[in-house]
Amino acid sequence: MEERERIITLYNKQAKQYARLRKRKNGFDQEWRKELLAFARGNILEVSVGAGANFKFYPPDAVITGVDISPAMIEKAKEAAAETGIPAQFIVSALEELEFAPHSFDTIVSTLSICAYSDPVSVLQKMNSWCKKDGNILLMEHGQSSYKLLQWVQHAYDPLQYRFIGCHADRDMLQLVHRAGLEIIKCERKFMGIIYLIWAKPVQK
Repeated sequence: MEERERIITLYNKQAKQYARLRKRKNGFDQEWRKELLAFARGNILEVSVGAGANFKFYPPDAVITGVDISPAMIEKAKEAAAETGIPAQFIVSALEELEFAPHSFDTIVSTLSICAYSDPVSVLQKMNSWCKKDGNILLMEHGQSSYKLLQWVQHAYDPLQYRFIGCHADRDMLQLVHRAGLEIIKCERKFMGIIYLIWAKPVQK
């Protein structure tokens, strides 16, 4: 619990900064979010919703369930929902402790969150279960670069990043998605291979 409280405190402190970034009209991530979230539809679950940076890219007829461990982030996400007029409900919780019925969501979205979970494969498997069979799982994540030198730098920097920001720098996102059993439809790598845009489908028995 002490580690969880430390992470919550870190993200609570970052909430105002995330909200300022959300309001930018331009930014390195804006086109990436727009490209990925063009495939979002229907009843959408956004994990680690943060300050609501994705809301302006959702279709107007979407219905959002936003989850975050940080109460301060949730308050900023509520502001984003109000600004866009998109219906949304919010849950303050660790995703690992939540249970939704299987096949509950048309789309599940994670942007820059898989880096933070202690068991990312388990979290991705939950997404696999919660997504409808014909739904989409859309991921924009940062992780291990495709360049060896940068991989070394990321690995060396990882303990500091986790301590002060609350996420890991060097996770191999494609490997994690494969281990979770999702079907990758498309993947694009950006910014020296550090950013992963992944369009995936659930694989359910």
